[in-house]
Amino acid sequence: MMLSPQAATRLRNTIVAACAVATLLIAARGHAQGPPGARPPALVVAYKIVEREVTAGQTFVGTVMPLKRATIGSAVGGRVVEFPRKAGERVAEGEKLAQLLTSTIELETAAAEQELKLRQAQLAELENGTRPEEIEQRRAERDGAAARESFLRARRVRLERARDSSPGTVTADQMEEARAGEIEAHEAYLAAKAALELAQAGPRVEQIAQARAQMAMQEAIVQRLRDQITKHTIISRFDGYVVAEHTEIGAWVNSGAPVAEVAALDEVDVEVQVIEQAAPFVRIGEEVRVEVPALPDRIFSGKVVHVVPQADVRARTFPVKIRVTNEITDDGPLLKAGMYARASLPVGAQQQATMAPKDAIVLGTGTPMVYVVQKPAATPGGPPPAADAPPVAMPVPVQLGVSQGDLIQLIGQLQPGQMVVVEGNERLRPNQPVQVTRVTNESN
Repeated sequence: MMLSPQAATRLRNTIVAACAVATLLIAARGHAQGPPGARPPALVVAYKIVEREVTAGQTFVGTVMPLKRATIGSAVGGRVVEFPRKAGERVAEGEKLAQLLTSTIELETAAAEQELKLRQAQLAELENGTRPEEIEQRRAERDGAAARESFLRARRVRLERARDSSPGTVTADQMEEARAGEIEAHEAYLAAKAALELAQAGPRVEQIAQARAQMAMQEAIVQRLRDQITKHTIISRFDGYVVAEHTEIGAWVNSGAPVAEVAALDEVDVEVQVIEQAAPFVRIGEEVRVEVPALPDRIFSGKVVHVVPQADVRARTFPVKIRVTNEITDDGPLLKAGMYARASLPVGAQQQATMAPKDAIVLGTGTPMVYVVQKPAATPGGPPPAADAPPVAMPVPVQLGVSQGDLIQLIGQLQPGQMVVVEGNERLRPNQPVQVTRVTNESN
């Protein structure tokens, strides 16, 4: 396709203008980004290193132990029909560990509960006394008996008068029958009268006591059967983790046989062995730094909760228990029972120590370190840094000493008053420019 000279000129001018715009945009972007390789200052929070008087620490080795560990057994014998929790899974207090077969006991319990309802109804009937309708019925029977007795007595009197006035008109049998009827009516009246009095008096106290005793006996039977069902359900007595299984579905367990082991790991005790020369200086409640070699990028803090006053006579060491709050993740507890641990206990003389918050420590590089905020240094053979150049973060390897509250002793090339990064240090790189937005202990 051929373009006219005018069209070709317009196309060329458009291309030149577009190239000029692109060049300006690239130049503007390069100016905004600064020199190649430059890093923008990272926003951080710092802390001025302080000097405190602390007790010198000594490191002792120990083992991570669960706060509680229990072997859960079965109180009764039976066949396992459920085993919902496996080793490694978490269980809550009262949660089912295993279920034994209870079909027969449930049938017995249902029958006993119905019998208990019968006993309760019988007792209620006695305690409520005689119904007013029953008393009226007994009164009517008494009045009827009294009326019949009166009629038969009057009949006997008429027969006696007839016999006396007209001898031979009334036989001896007729007189005997009249007397017997009168006596029978009198006895019936007495019986009806006594029945009315019994109805008005209500049940005897002894009958109510017997009914109560029968109901209490049946309640005990029902409670025993329910307790049997409860004992067929093996539960955990505290929050923890199943660490061992001793049975499975379909197996028969005897009374007292172990079913599972549960360990409480939300808190753990680090048990260290302290030499007898240092044991007198260990104090309950002291804060202790704990390291677990299997977790080199973590530092744990705990408190001394027990100093066992019984030494191992062969090693002359005393067990000291340090309570540590565990970290629970989706994969389970971070600190696991049996892990090797080291604890730094303050058992030495008083000394001056440089201290900073635990958040200043950067782990995971083999050696603990902190980032110190300082002025940028001149590179060999290069120009000196600009006067307005931002400070940089320089890594300084340290050794960790004793803890004191939220602070920890830092042993290394550090001086009081230097600023270390406590927030944002996990993203820093050596010699990276930083901008300190806040110094947490500036008022101190």
